[in-house]
Amino acid sequence: MKSSSVDNLVKQFLQHKLTLALAESCTCGWVAAQLAPAQGISEVLLGSVVTYHGEAKQRLLGVKKKTLDTYSAESQQTTNEMAQGLQQQLPTADVCVAITGLFGPGASETPDKPSGTVFVTMLVEGRAQEYRELLPGPTDKLRDQAAEFIYTKLGELLSRRQESPVGEVHGS
Repeated sequence: MKSSSVDNLVKQFLQHKLTLALAESCTCGWVAAQLAPAQGISEVLLGSVVTYHGEAKQRLLGVKKKTLDTYSAESQQTTNEMAQGLQQQLPTADVCVAITGLFGPGASETPDKPSGTVFVTMLVEGRAQEYRELLPGPTDKLRDQAAEFIYTKLGELLSRRQESPVGEVHGS
């Protein structure tokens, strides 16, 4: 991620006077770490929680065991509950982002959900945006690609917010 891109994203958050909170699984805090050097980040980022294991997702974010058992830790349903749990823990966050996914063989990998699949949920002022993306390339590059995907989608959401007369964010 180019530092100028991250700086521009943080500037957008500052312009909109919005705060951000992150719940990361497969990215292990990489999304937050890449934001850290940006000027003004202390006014934007409320916090980030890494919930790699299912037990952490349950205890820290309120993800239901039934959801994990039924859909797996790497699913849109789990990501949605992670984002909702994050919003409950940090209700002043204007934007909550959660990500789960598969960055290596095993886990809940299937032909329909191969390694490189990520699930992202963004709660923006109470509206959910859901994304499922298959990232290409070697495992060691997937965290970078996932972070870039999140920054791009956040930038798009903030741009649409700016264009909207009452600040509404429209689905993609």
